[in-house]
Amino acid sequence: MSCMHVVLYNLVSPGNNLRRLCNSERKRSVVRTNAGSRIISECHNVEVKAKVSEKLGKLGFVESKNVMEMEEKVIVGTYARTPVVLVSGKGCKLYDMEGREYLDMSSGIAVNALGHGDPEWLKAVVEQANTLTHVSNLYYSIPQVELAKHLVDCSFADRVFFSNTGTEANEAAIKFARKFQRHSHPDANEAATEFIAFTNSFHGRTMGALALTSKENYRSPFEPVMPGVTFVEYGNMQATKSLIRHGKTAAVFVEPIQGEGGIYSATKEFLQFLRSACDDAGALLVFDEVQCGLGRTGYLWAHEFYDVFPDIMTLAKPLAGGLPIGAVLVTERVASAINFGDHGSTFAGAPLVCNAALAVLDKISKPDFLANVSKKGKYFKKILMEKLGGSSHVREIRGAGLIIGIELDVSASPLVDACRNSGLLVLTAGKGNVVRLVPPLIITEQELDLATEILLEALPVLDEGN
Repeated sequence: MSCMHVVLYNLVSPGNNLRRLCNSERKRSVVRTNAGSRIISECHNVEVKAKVSEKLGKLGFVESKNVMEMEEKVIVGTYARTPVVLVSGKGCKLYDMEGREYLDMSSGIAVNALGHGDPEWLKAVVEQANTLTHVSNLYYSIPQVELAKHLVDCSFADRVFFSNTGTEANEAAIKFARKFQRHSHPDANEAATEFIAFTNSFHGRTMGALALTSKENYRSPFEPVMPGVTFVEYGNMQATKSLIRHGKTAAVFVEPIQGEGGIYSATKEFLQFLRSACDDAGALLVFDEVQCGLGRTGYLWAHEFYDVFPDIMTLAKPLAGGLPIGAVLVTERVASAINFGDHGSTFAGAPLVCNAALAVLDKISKPDFLANVSKKGKYFKKILMEKLGGSSHVREIRGAGLIIGIELDVSASPLVDACRNSGLLVLTAGKGNVVRLVPPLIITEQELDLATEILLEALPVLDEGN
């Protein structure tokens, strides 16, 4: 493996520039700061970069600005993109067109749980692509059945429905809940059709899932969305108690840990209360674990920590390691209400994506892997508290496992930009004042140290911006 020379620009402050240099003998990237040097990673493979550059050159993309200019002309403007064109990745590192290296603490929004280019995942994808990619749900396929069995074996559920995304999973859960109520009360004049959701919730952007999403600016341009949704303060048992009503409430949707909403965790008492209240009212309890599930908390399922189990659980993001998949896990009681033709999808549960998901689930569900996530999560929170907790701008550091939020008293955008310019990719959450950290679950403690140091070095930008 050869090494390439990379200059990584830091715009945090003139006196705090980071220079990444390659040590060709040791094949490692070295970061030099005013405080000294630290080795952070192996150099990116020049051969990979050369192949990528050749391909981009044929497309007419000589540098990042060419890609950005073309994007403005041909893609619908729904994304305020970060000004970076990423072209390759390995492990927890990403590389842009100019060869700059980034430590990825965003994981494609909590998707790449095994990082980039995991060998077992890659083998599963290539082998299945060479065997059978898609047949539709008109026919049986082995990877789909295997994946469903694996999910059933390691969860509360009896059956699985596959979708392509998290929002599709929540759409299916909405339909299943309403169908369940009609199936359970065939003689009722009006079956329960209403839903309870919570402040700071995010369940997706399609019309049903959007109706369950609390942020008003997501919903208002598209109203009227699905009617019959009531929002109540997350964690407020007293306020919720009178709203869950027999014959009215079809289901309660809740995230055990809210990701997009700001990394807020439910209490055990709150989820126990919801379980009891739903049982009393004949409503279904739906856990949305699209972002917090599948090992991110150090438990395979976030709700395992609380020892409270739902009737329906929705999954997506990390399940297939970057390929599109969603899943709805249900009890037999719920599944018995669903008949042929009640729901469906052309692409969902295809052999290719299910085989990739099997590779991911096999690795993540191992007890040693989960224990390591929990250990790294505790370590990360500890060093973040030690290094950043004393800042006047840091209100709270919260989360579980490797889903962590740093709440600030100002907008997090300047800090996010400064981190990116120093080679660290992080996200925002909440009202834009929370730094969201959802790295690949394979991240090392050394990489967590590096992320913390870059965050610390970038903090002064918050003073400059205010």
